[in-house]
Amino acid sequence: MSHISLLHSSPLPRIPWEARPQHNDDVVWRYSGNPIIPRDATPTANSVFNSAVVPFREGFAGVFRCDDRTRTMNIHSGFSPDGLHWSITPQPISFTCDDPEVRRFAYRYDPRVCWIEDRYYVSWCNGYHGPTIGLGYTHDFVTFVQLENAFLPYNRNGVLFPRRIHGRYAMLSRPSDQGHTPFGDIFYSESPDLTYWGKHRFVMAPTGGWQSTKIGPGPTPIETSEGWLLFYHGVLTSCNGFVYSFGAALLDLDQPWRVMYRTAPYLLSPQTLYECVGDVPNVAFPCAALCDADTGRIAIYYGCADTVTGLAFARADEVIAYIKANAVQ
Repeated sequence: MSHISLLHSSPLPRIPWEARPQHNDDVVWRYSGNPIIPRDATPTANSVFNSAVVPFREGFAGVFRCDDRTRTMNIHSGFSPDGLHWSITPQPISFTCDDPEVRRFAYRYDPRVCWIEDRYYVSWCNGYHGPTIGLGYTHDFVTFVQLENAFLPYNRNGVLFPRRIHGRYAMLSRPSDQGHTPFGDIFYSESPDLTYWGKHRFVMAPTGGWQSTKIGPGPTPIETSEGWLLFYHGVLTSCNGFVYSFGAALLDLDQPWRVMYRTAPYLLSPQTLYECVGDVPNVAFPCAALCDADTGRIAIYYGCADTVTGLAFARADEVIAYIKANAVQ
């Protein structure tokens, strides 16, 4: 690895990994065994995608979007010894919550998971008179506690930073509307207690090409000596509908709403059969990134065509160098 350091990160020697294929110059490359999670990974699943994975004990745990055969959107927990082979709980997560106004269920989807201090926090798109950002936590991926919704509807893609910034919890999100949002900018917000959110700051807007319609934060940002490494999705409106790809940006460590660099080209776009064909064609949607502090290896989990889950790989130093060399002007 180069002089780039991964800050506040731990060694993760058992990270899923496959070397870049011969004659492949891509900065992000796909796992040859994709998709790693099929659409029928639970007995009642219609699809399993847009899911979050973290290191847990001797292996890995995660929270998975599982749309069932009634097409209800909900989230399930799961475990894996190696990050590749997953056992997903057949029943959705049942949250403990004392407030009936908060705990009532409409839908849950597109989760992220983030370790902060002493527990794993889960964020997701929660149904409360429209889409908003649901929050909860777990210590063991068996018992989950639901907290207050972070924001007013309408909002999606709530992604927590893995540590407090200037003593406050921090989150990226993408304000939206009730429908399949035809617009979207990323914003930054802070909270002293995960209940009251403020200090909202604009981060970035769509530009051109693959990220011309809307953008949204992806996995938990990775803290590096060069800034916060953020993978994010971007959407192009084609003559045949939306196309979801993903790129990356570097955010200032102390003021994460300041974008130092962001990629003009995408890092990965829907090109394989499992990314182009499914319930929602032409989608590559990243929700989790594992990173090994010793080697800089990154494993990116992403939803494919809103149907299955794929895995891609990268190296932190290469991604950061690529961002800087191919930045939006």
